[in-house]
Amino acid sequence: MARIFCVANQKGGVGKTTTCVNLAAALQARRQRVLLVDLDPQGNATMGSGIDKRDLTRTVYQVLVGIADFAACRMRSPNGGYDLLPANRELAGAEVEMVSLERREHRLRDALAGVIDEYDFVLVDCPPSLSMLTLNGLCASHGVIIPMQCEYYALEGLSDLVNTIKKVHANLNAELKIIGLLRVMFDARITLQQQVSAQLESHFGAKVFEAVVPRNVRLAEAPSHGMPGVVFDPSAKGAKAYVAFAKEMIQRVKAL
Repeated sequence: MARIFCVANQKGGVGKTTTCVNLAAALQARRQRVLLVDLDPQGNATMGSGIDKRDLTRTVYQVLVGIADFAACRMRSPNGGYDLLPANRELAGAEVEMVSLERREHRLRDALAGVIDEYDFVLVDCPPSLSMLTLNGLCASHGVIIPMQCEYYALEGLSDLVNTIKKVHANLNAELKIIGLLRVMFDARITLQQQVSAQLESHFGAKVFEAVVPRNVRLAEAPSHGMPGVVFDPSAKGAKAYVAFAKEMIQRVKAL
């Protein structure tokens, strides 16, 4: 049965989508069966997986509001090799429509229930806000992966996110826990980043992943080609870091 992980951070621009797409491709390359769920109306994970969101007629939106079933909306990433439940701007409307639906916080969980045995990993790319979509991601997941930059404001946002996860764990999903913190866009030459990194290790200990993703131009270029960075340029430092992260994730799942 699949382990479901949402990649979440209430702060925008911290590499959630980059982490989702590259982790999915790196896990697939290690013969894991992977599903990536794009829960962000921006549809960046969909585009980064090589699928044009503007051409889609069926997305995760139809699944959440009950218009279509999972099988009708699932697609295969042509470059990453993993399965994808895509998204586009239409998903923004789900926020309002889901308010009046039954089990509104568990719509994604219910949709995944029938296919969970087909995968080893399900990764959920959450939007950069605490919305009904993010709540669905948290309620469907066994754990949360938190990508973050080693900067002061990132620490401020982290405490808010941890509190949110605790509330969801207490009230909606008793299985939910923090799997780990992934340091991204890291530049070892900047003293502040080294200091924040040390603070994270001191406070969270083993919850901080050993893998560290450096700031990398090739990772930033990859989405414009519709490819995960680990496929676009496997020799890049950023790609190698995500491959190392995938290996670490597999080990952590075995230990759960």
